[in-house]
Amino acid sequence: MIYSKIIGTGSYLPSKVLTNYDLEKIVDTTHDWIFSRSGIAERHVAAENEFASDLALQASLKAIEAAGITADEIDLIIVATTSPDMHFPGSACILQGKLGIKNGGAAFDVQAVCGGFVYALNTADMYIRGGQAKTVLVVGAEVLSRMLDWNDRTTCVLFGDGAGAVILRSSDKPGIVVAKLHADGSHRNMLKADPTISMDGQAVFKFAVKVLSDVVEEVLEDQKLTGADIDWLVPHQANIRIIEATAKKLGVSMDKVVVTVAQHGNTSAASIPLALDAAVRDGRIKPGQNILMEAVGGGFTWGAVLIKW
Repeated sequence: MIYSKIIGTGSYLPSKVLTNYDLEKIVDTTHDWIFSRSGIAERHVAAENEFASDLALQASLKAIEAAGITADEIDLIIVATTSPDMHFPGSACILQGKLGIKNGGAAFDVQAVCGGFVYALNTADMYIRGGQAKTVLVVGAEVLSRMLDWNDRTTCVLFGDGAGAVILRSSDKPGIVVAKLHADGSHRNMLKADPTISMDGQAVFKFAVKVLSDVVEEVLEDQKLTGADIDWLVPHQANIRIIEATAKKLGVSMDKVVVTVAQHGNTSAASIPLALDAAVRDGRIKPGQNILMEAVGGGFTWGAVLIKW
């Protein structure tokens, strides 16, 4: 049987850091107000000449190095982003060019907002299981700072920029075990960007906690597992209260949850691979462990992926 195995991870954060104290000088807010409601202390902001593909490139190079492969071995690139360099060409094609890959492999973007990385990961898994790709680069890259209304204190304090990447390779050993994806467009106005981000915070919170716990239970039931069987939960880093509420509902200790929201803020499609790379590189995630990723984003889109590391 063919499986998709993650063989390398990488991440990149822009050098500029914007703290809550910096935001106090920009908008009517305080560090305590932001931190108590979101768990965010700081976020990274891309430079004027940095775009999603630039962040993606740096994360991809680290993932390629960690995987011990060359870029030319990659026969499919999927970039999850809601803040692409331009309308077209897609950021995946731009990234392919920047990596110098000329093997004719496919490259395309996925737009499912904060749910984008789990959508892209599942898509890559299907390509590998179907025999249409052997080595896939999956990236979540966002420059959300350019989509913010810096006068709206309810949203501008939440988001940050960054990119995370993984290399998937076909294997005869279990990797991605199961994924469940969902969407419900009837809630599309609850969280949107037109052109700047706006949201109904309380409604988003309630919806997020419910669907995240539901989809995680769906994945666990599929494999006849419980929360106790999960070694690490790697959630979308939107808000510490959503993360804590979801973990509590699933009976998963926060000691088993990878949390980076304080340092990164909400980086949308980049948040899971950023958190994953942090936990892989510091040694928390080890071979043989059960890793569960889950996310919810505007649309609404949501999903979860179970991986045997």
